[in-house]
Amino acid sequence: MKHSGKTIDWGRTRYREALERQKVRVTQRKADMVPDTLIFTEHHPVYTVGVRPGAQSHLVWNPEQLNAAGIEVVETNRGGDITYHGPGQIVGYPILSWQEQRDLHLYLRKLEDVLIQSVAQFGLKADRREGKTGIWIENRKLAAIGVAVKSWITYHGFALNVCPDLSHFTGIVPCGITDGTVTSLKQELGEQCPELETVKSTLSLEFWKVFGEHAAYGNA
Repeated sequence: MKHSGKTIDWGRTRYREALERQKVRVTQRKADMVPDTLIFTEHHPVYTVGVRPGAQSHLVWNPEQLNAAGIEVVETNRGGDITYHGPGQIVGYPILSWQEQRDLHLYLRKLEDVLIQSVAQFGLKADRREGKTGIWIENRKLAAIGVAVKSWITYHGFALNVCPDLSHFTGIVPCGITDGTVTSLKQELGEQCPELETVKSTLSLEFWKVFGEHAAYGNA
């Protein structure tokens, strides 16, 4: 059975909960029980540590500082280094069958295309940086990408900074960046920064332009 794609919104979630929900969805997608899906969420404040060697060493804050800021630390199985997720940041988890393409590099480039095209709708020119993932405005990282696949079903995904507390990024060396900074739509656009729901709608539209038909949007 061939399923068309859809977008759903989980609202605010804790990272561990969302990871378990993703795993369930991956199993369902592998069994062809659900369609290709783009999931949106905002996480409660968390530093997630990817599988890149040395990622844990890029945690800067000590336990007292973490407790004061209300940020937990979770090791995860996505690619990449350490990063921050929190309110004001849109996290996108595509659960897609990538059986036909089986090219992870192509998948990463397509995710970057989605993000570049989405922020262009708000007047920002973002691009790639040589040897790095995510999208950038000069040396300022606007969105991070860290993905995983299981039986060629994708999970994890991207995080676009709309209006998060950027001070929380000072508790880590974000994504191992030593030659740049982190930015957000709000920092770049000021009062012209769009609402989160507007950004989600734009991301969904651009995502399905790149990855297939957009069939539905909801909270399932």
